[in-house]
Amino acid sequence: MRLWKQLIIGLVAAAAGVLLWGRFVPGAGDMLKAAGLPEQLVAAIAPQGATGGEGRGRPRGTFGGPSLVVTRPVEMALVNDRLSAIGDGEAIRTVIVTPYSTGNLVEVVVKSGDRVEQGQVIARLDSDEQRIAADQARLTRDRAADKVKRYEGLRTSSAVTPVQVEDAQAELRAAELALQNAELTLSRRAILAPYGGIVGIISVNPGDYVTTSSAIARIDDRSKILVDFWVPERFVGVIDTGAPIIATAIARPGETFTGSIQAVDNRIEQESRTLRVRAEIDNPKDILRAGMSFQVGMRFEGDRYPSVDPLALQWSAEGAFVWRVRAGKAERVPVRIIQRNPDKVLVNAELVSADEIVIEGLQRLRDGGDVQIVGSDNQPAPAVAEGT
Repeated sequence: MRLWKQLIIGLVAAAAGVLLWGRFVPGAGDMLKAAGLPEQLVAAIAPQGATGGEGRGRPRGTFGGPSLVVTRPVEMALVNDRLSAIGDGEAIRTVIVTPYSTGNLVEVVVKSGDRVEQGQVIARLDSDEQRIAADQARLTRDRAADKVKRYEGLRTSSAVTPVQVEDAQAELRAAELALQNAELTLSRRAILAPYGGIVGIISVNPGDYVTTSSAIARIDDRSKILVDFWVPERFVGVIDTGAPIIATAIARPGETFTGSIQAVDNRIEQESRTLRVRAEIDNPKDILRAGMSFQVGMRFEGDRYPSVDPLALQWSAEGAFVWRVRAGKAERVPVRIIQRNPDKVLVNAELVSADEIVIEGLQRLRDGGDVQIVGSDNQPAPAVAEGT
């Protein structure tokens, strides 16, 4: 292709680019006028009815006048005022009962689901050998007691020496201790409930040989349910023992149970950055079970922050900011984002309730510049939109 054709094509492309820039870039006409171009040429490149970035049919401010903006007032919102977590329930006391000694199981007194009291017998081991040993120890104790009684009666007649009397008394004490040991061994052939509760499934039967590690029964005290749950570390300073909670069992939707915080762990889990908390829930009707999952809720005073529309947020090298309209002037206010929501953003900034924050018309604003809020009483009549 010849050089003059390439030059013509380049000039045409440049002219088309200038026309597109003048029609669709906001403020193009002002920039051309500032460059000293004739008004007729400016009108041809950037006609007054061009929509630019403000959209077709949207009112535009006149050259040199205040920028037209749409605002939305600041609202105050709470954050960290409530907590919801999922936790696992356990009986307030639970124990797996095992025998004190080995032997054959001769009787299981209770069955699964029974309620037992503290000290109640739940099973028995064979005890014939231990009963005989206790009887022998009792007989030995009785003979030693008779010997002491005779020696003390003969002491006055000098038939026995004081040393013999002391030896007889020592034999009596040893016999009494042997009897106590034999009776204790015999009593431990009965397997007792350490406290009251509900018996779980029993997996042993009479005739089984059991050891000190054999599980005879599991007893749960379900008068209260303990719920362990984990909370984010930002709640560390507001959770304390005794604080009220409301819990809902996942298996029983619609029913709520009240309780309080029983314990708070002393450290943050580094992997999850959470704190373990234990709550206690009353279970007077015995409708809750260990192992249930619960949704735990707590309420706090919370922290109050200004809430702005997500469209109002702007960014610069210094960080996020918004434009506030005060006395007809645009004011740039730096903000720090606290929490993002779909319809609002909570920020930490020098804003108060009802402050007007710009959400549309942000491109032409400058700090201290004049602005006109669309829809205000003293708004000038908007120009006729292109296409009418």
